Amino acid sequence: MAVPATEPPFADTADAAENPLYAKSSALKRRDQLVSIVLAIATYAILACAAFIFLDIIRKGAPVVFESSFPFVNTEFFTKSPESLITFEIEDGSYFEMGSSDYYEWKSENPGVRIVEEHAHPYSGGGILGPLVGTALLTGICIVVALFIGLATAIFLNEYSSKGKFMDSIRLAIMNLAGVPSIVFGLFGLGLFCLVAPVITEVPQERAFLTIPILFSDSYLSFEGWGTCMLAGGFTLAVMILPVIIAACEESLKAIPMGFREASLALGATKWQSISKSVLPYAFPGMLTASILGITRVAGETAPIMFTAALAHKDKLPWQDIQVNEEANFLAQSGEWTGGFLSQSVQAMPYHIYTVAARIPQNEWTRPMQYGSVFVFMVVVMLFAALSIYLRIHYRKKVKW
Repeated sequence: MAVPATEPPFADTADAAENPLYAKSSALKRRDQLVSIVLAIATYAILACAAFIFLDIIRKGAPVVFESSFPFVNTEFFTKSPESLITFEIEDGSYFEMGSSDYYEWKSENPGVRIVEEHAHPYSGGGILGPLVGTALLTGICIVVALFIGLATAIFLNEYSSKGKFMDSIRLAIMNLAGVPSIVFGLFGLGLFCLVAPVITEVPQERAFLTIPILFSDSYLSFEGWGTCMLAGGFTLAVMILPVIIAACEESLKAIPMGFREASLALGATKWQSISKSVLPYAFPGMLTASILGITRVAGETAPIMFTAALAHKDKLPWQDIQVNEEANFLAQSGEWTGGFLSQSVQAMPYHIYTVAARIPQNEWTRPMQYGSVFVFMVVVMLFAALSIYLRIHYRKKVKW
């Protein structure tokens, strides 16, 4: 049975003027349409700007990474560390451009060739192996520290802590830390981890803040800091991302219905059994996504690692500088290798991009390194974001409630 069409409530009546939600005139409708158009323009303008930036990076950076012939990838760009690019001309008019290592090798093989003109372009030759390795090591240390402490803190705050003003103030402090500029965390890491953090040594340095003798040993617990090294950089990044991980993981735990916990406790499970079996599996997808996105963010930070870990140039990879006594026993050898490895400074992609884009003279020879580095780093960040989305969908399909 057809329902007769009816007019809008209060239409053509005196009550229409009293209804604040009723469009009394076409002027209000036009105003509403104008607002929607302005919002749409603003949205598409932001998307257009982002698309322009991405396409410009792809257009200028992809030719540096990819080649038209087999193996279709510039392997040298991924297997060499940054070095100076040497451009020179010899007496017969031939023109060459090559990295500094290849240049010195070429000179030794051609001692009789006279170079007419020569120019050096810092950090514009070689590749990005060193920065990629350094970024991976710093991010790995950050993951180990931040995920363990962040997940443990979120579980305690949501599942074990009592309600009250004290715990609310702690949560407020965590949220406030999430908004602190990264350069402040860099200075914090420099002061705490590089200059004050405790180490066990037999010969304390004069700058040690405090020295405590260790009983039955010739060693001291010296608060002299770890120096500028990857360990200090990784811990600084971990402190920086902790507020984001804690807040995101706590929200994921809050989203799990209280009935899951009550049902588990009613069946005789302990508190931890209820959390580990009835809460964490369902909160895991959201916690994992937030953690990966947070780690992706700190991987692109420049200020913290610039103060605590990063170098603009380093000839060798971290493990190539380790010197271990071959006659030492296995435990001593392992400790010496680990300590020497973690106490080194490293290159990092964010600091490398900052160096080639802002700290060296700009010309046509520096642009390939700039855009190639930015392109690779952008792809890495996108892969991390895609990985977080995939893992969230994958685990949510496995765990449904």
